[in-house]
Amino acid sequence: MAREKKLESHNNKLHVKKEDTVIVISGKDKGKKGRIIAAYPRQNRVLVEGVNMVKKHARPSQANPQGGIIDQEAPIHVSNVMLVDPKTGGPTRIGYKVLDNGNKVRVAKKSGEIID
Repeated sequence: MAREKKLESHNNKLHVKKEDTVIVISGKDKGKKGRIIAAYPRQNRVLVEGVNMVKKHARPSQANPQGGIIDQEAPIHVSNVMLVDPKTGGPTRIGYKVLDNGNKVRVAKKSGEIID
């Protein structure tokens, strides 16, 4: 029987979500900016556009009749990315704030700007 992949934590809430623009803060792609394509909260990982590119050997299929070696993104740990501050364009931590109408929004710690 196949073993389940061990989950890294019990709290699987990520500080970023799909379509956010992030900066990679550590690893081989440090300093790169990209948009989050997919988030995997159970593994604490995110897929960032143009970051952590790997080569994948693909056999010919209807979608890819040629086959060959293709470049694609691999997931990176969520602790290695920080959200881009909408005002300054640099990396920022995230806080949460409840507005007067009862909506909970994310706030950039650096500039105080509301993110969503």
